[in-house]
Amino acid sequence: MVELDPVIRSFYRDRYVEDERLVVRGHGRLEFVRTQELLRRWLPPASVVLDVGGATGVHARWLAVDGHQVTLVDPVPEHVSAAAAVGGFAAEVGDARALRQADASVDVTLLLGPLYHLVDAADRAQALAEAVRVTRPGGLVVAAAINRYGGLLEAGSNGTLTDENLHVFTEAFASGAIDGSYGFTVAYFHHADELAGELAAAGLAEVDVLGVEGPAANILQNAAPEQVDDLLPSAVLFARLVESDPNLRAASPHFLAHGRVAG
Repeated sequence: MVELDPVIRSFYRDRYVEDERLVVRGHGRLEFVRTQELLRRWLPPASVVLDVGGATGVHARWLAVDGHQVTLVDPVPEHVSAAAAVGGFAAEVGDARALRQADASVDVTLLLGPLYHLVDAADRAQALAEAVRVTRPGGLVVAAAINRYGGLLEAGSNGTLTDENLHVFTEAFASGAIDGSYGFTVAYFHHADELAGELAAAGLAEVDVLGVEGPAANILQNAAPEQVDDLLPSAVLFARLVESDPNLRAASPHFLAHGRVAG
């Protein structure tokens, strides 16, 4: 049985159009292009891919078109129904902490959402342990996380950071935990080194953490829709240039980490 925090389920079912998140606004488009770029860089051709927390299939679609054999797993039934209607890949309801897949049965496991919706460290460790278990020796585990500075970066650049709500962001920065009271749902935000440590603790080797969107993300987020097409190429180039720079990695709202299963 999938145990999903009701606040998270309500957020994605009633308040958030997940299928549009990465294709409408400037920041989302930048995140999508960069995530696609990094996954294409890392994934071997014709891989068996388990997309855990894959939502409505925004990545599973293009991965299947690229020739990968994809199974999507998500805890929100409405997401899975929407994904299954797309076709081209399998979709099922499931929990990142208790996958039904057999040991060493996939080439690549993606966790592009679970780690920031599992606030407890023990739950994140269990999700990573499951990803390692189902991935073959030598295979890849790829995990996304939201940057600990993410909320401050957004609010500080769009004019919504005030003396009255500053405590929301400073408390979240101190603990990493987001309670869902301001603009997002229950979540956990990582430091880059912390994310690397969690992957290494799960037994993954060759761990690397990159910044996804780069420092221009909130410029695109606040740009008028008609400006995004002109701004996007430079933002992608900028993000690619500084993706591994430890001085600028934390300027990205999201991190993408990968590690290799031993053996």
